[in-house]
Amino acid sequence: MRRRMYRLVMCLLNGPMIAKALYAFAHSRLSKPLIKPYARVYKINLEEALEDIETYENLHEFFTRKLKDGIRSVDMMEDSVISPVDGVLEDWGEITPDREIIVKNKVYSISEMLGGVDEAAKYSGGTYLILYLSPSHYHRIHSPLQAKVIRTYTLGKKSYPVNRMGLKYGDAPLAKNFRTVTELTHKQHAMAMVKVGAMFINSVKMLNHKQEWEKGEEVAYFSFGSTVVLLFEKDLFRINEKLEVPANIRIGEIIGRLQSS
Repeated sequence: MRRRMYRLVMCLLNGPMIAKALYAFAHSRLSKPLIKPYARVYKINLEEALEDIETYENLHEFFTRKLKDGIRSVDMMEDSVISPVDGVLEDWGEITPDREIIVKNKVYSISEMLGGVDEAAKYSGGTYLILYLSPSHYHRIHSPLQAKVIRTYTLGKKSYPVNRMGLKYGDAPLAKNFRTVTELTHKQHAMAMVKVGAMFINSVKMLNHKQEWEKGEEVAYFSFGSTVVLLFEKDLFRINEKLEVPANIRIGEIIGRLQSS
């Protein structure tokens, strides 16, 4: 009953008119008075922000704020994989031979998430990580390692919540929401970064269009809360055993290491 009611409410709310209205409001000066209350409610550390809070002209500018240089320490060891976001490691595990992952007792198809069986085949038996960003987090996305960009493409039309309630009651939001997929390779090994939109607004803005990403450099940002899913092919990645799910993490911290090839 709860699941049906939740999905009904989300479907009623998640229409194009509401999404456009929210987008327009967040980008307008009308939203400026909400910046300080927003910062207080979500206990945002304003000392980390690049700009003074008074300089942001609307809620979107504040939400996508940059951080001061050097505020995050990036581990530069060659075999380390760093967190690409400030957020919460909600789950991680093995991708099944059938190219599925199980998150919050729900089965997700990697083929559906990536848009095809061929795209998903290389990740059979590999590793997945789910990184959730709440409204309180810094919402810019950075590269988790040095890698070559194979391609970036977009799937999905609507965006439903990807918080814990959304993962529990939603209709497979990680695989069906609006999402931008970036396929990467590291020393010929495959990896994918799936940037999943949320909160009714399909906004994943790609900033870095280079053919190779350096570890730690900025590559994209989200508007409103969202999730990043990392996929590694089999025998490429080993999780940092010190992390206990759920784990609060920051950009630059080690989430795992690359296996010796």
